Amino acid sequence: MTHRVRDVMSPGAVAVEPMATLEDAARAMREQHVGDVLVVYDCDLFGVLTDRDIVIRAVAYGSDPHTTTAGSVCTRPPVVTLSPDDTTDRAAELMRQYAVRRLPVVEHGGCPVGMVSLGDLAATEEPESTLADIRKAD
Repeated sequence: MTHRVRDVMSPGAVAVEPMATLEDAARAMREQHVGDVLVVYDCDLFGVLTDRDIVIRAVAYGSDPHTTTAGSVCTRPPVVTLSPDDTTDRAAELMRQYAVRRLPVVEHGGCPVGMVSLGDLAATEEPESTLADIRKAD
């Protein structure tokens, strides 16, 4: 059964500004129990930064997380996004096409309003799946 993204997304995604340090971004991820943050400037989506980006694109190259900025490491535009009115089928299609596990949800003006993950889709479409069980775990 197809749902709307607005019904399955995590609203109010965690965000940092492009000039925030990787240390600040990692701290926000830890405090909010998430593996990614949106990099946003004045309600414009600048990029997406994941915990893996911090490790692979910065720390592994010897970049200092105390001085390296989120904006210099994040996945930059064009970032694949969804609208709250898109379907979960569309979300799954984009995740498959771009080999990503999370997609920012933005309103018409481009202002981020949430995030939808592969786990969100699994919990909705296949509530008895292993992925859905993992998503529900503390």
